[in-house]
Amino acid sequence: MAEYAVSRSSGWARRSQPSWTSVLTLLACLACHALASTPYAPEPAETLIIDTRSPYRTDNGWVMLSPRDAEEWKQWKKRQNNDEDEKSSSSAKPSVTTTFAIVAGKPTQSSTTSSDVAPSALPTHLDSLASDFEPGSNGDPSACPKFVNWFLNTPEFKECYPLSMLLDHSKSFFEAQKSPVAITRTLDKTCAANATRCSQYFAQLAQNFTSMDHCGADYAAGTPAMVNTYKAMVAYAPIYSVGCLRDEKTSAYCFANAVGNTTSRGNTYLYTLLPFNKSLPGSSVPTCDECTRQTMNIYQASTADRRQQISLTYEGAAKQINLVCGPGFVQETLAPEAVRSWGLRNYNVMEGMVMGLMMGMFVWLV
Repeated sequence: MAEYAVSRSSGWARRSQPSWTSVLTLLACLACHALASTPYAPEPAETLIIDTRSPYRTDNGWVMLSPRDAEEWKQWKKRQNNDEDEKSSSSAKPSVTTTFAIVAGKPTQSSTTSSDVAPSALPTHLDSLASDFEPGSNGDPSACPKFVNWFLNTPEFKECYPLSMLLDHSKSFFEAQKSPVAITRTLDKTCAANATRCSQYFAQLAQNFTSMDHCGADYAAGTPAMVNTYKAMVAYAPIYSVGCLRDEKTSAYCFANAVGNTTSRGNTYLYTLLPFNKSLPGSSVPTCDECTRQTMNIYQASTADRRQQISLTYEGAAKQINLVCGPGFVQETLAPEAVRSWGLRNYNVMEGMVMGLMMGMFVWLV
């Protein structure tokens, strides 16, 4: 209730004035109330954004995907792979394998159906062989294709895995030479064979090959594919030896180094031309290293058997190499001819070549 006081001079009643203490108290209360209603607020700090995406490699390159998107992408990729597998399996057809059995030197044909077999990672012999075969007697179909198909599938041939018969008419081997890994695996396979046993096998196979019951008509007619196949059989041993040579410094195959040298084909010709009665090109410049020297040493020893084709090309190649690498780098003369006993009726080509190799190496060492 408001308080009133009576003025002495006028006698009128007037309202009493508040004291300064009350005023200050009131102001203090108002200030406290105002401060309490607006608490101190700190200045906002920068917002830290965390990227939870992860990188994934797609057909179009690397992309960043959130966990959810990544899971969806994985599911889509899995479905796509499953669809491709189903298409490939549904389109595959059973393969027909034709095998031949030798009876009295003549192959008889039998056909069997087998399920799909995974292709070998190793090159295939004569996979690009194309030839117009000579007809057989009385106009019958040539027996040569059947004989070729037969010996390619024998366990002995597969075990020997001849390098000499990969150098020509093998598209898969040509492709393998482009990869150091592929060519090394190929050489590992061929060099794992028993050279002595395989030399005897190919000596007998070469005789059977030129029989008129097999591929004799095509060989006599000079059909290039058949003549080259026969030469490869005869040259098995020397090409096995040079193909399995290794670089003393790197332990890599000398043959692999030669075919991998894209700037010069000089060393490759030592393997693909000389053993098959083909001379080195005049512009050929082989590398003057230990691989070349050892390769020519083996060839020189092989010439002791004059039936080896290398005996017809060795001297010219040796002189050409010495012009580049210096006199005496390799022997320029043939090895002494191996003496054969005419009383041995069944003396075979490979036995003579092995004897020549031994005599030639003895002469070279002495």
